[in-house]
Amino acid sequence: MSRELEIRDRLQAIEQALHDGGLWQACAPNAEAFESKEPFCVDTMMPVQWLQWVFLPRMTALLDAQADLPVKLAIAPYYEVALEGAMPGRAKLLHVLNQLDQFFEHDN
Repeated sequence: MSRELEIRDRLQAIEQALHDGGLWQACAPNAEAFESKEPFCVDTMMPVQWLQWVFLPRMTALLDAQADLPVKLAIAPYYEVALEGAMPGRAKLLHVLNQLDQFFEHDN
């Protein structure tokens, strides 16, 4: 499997984990939420909103444009802290986020 297809597969797994956990949202946050200057838009979005509305679309856009991807990716540690322990689907979501991070660690 090509590097691009592996990354797309892992992004799809993140989306599926959001769906499976009942965390996928039908409506985007308001436009101002996207103007945050903070990492992960912590001041304007919930962690799962950032994944759905910022991270997944941006990574997909980079792949579609055949643009340079991040050299290193480490988003799972933030989510280990940011997601409530009792959140539905937390373990699965953390697992797929770790898989994506590990892909970038081993790809160099």
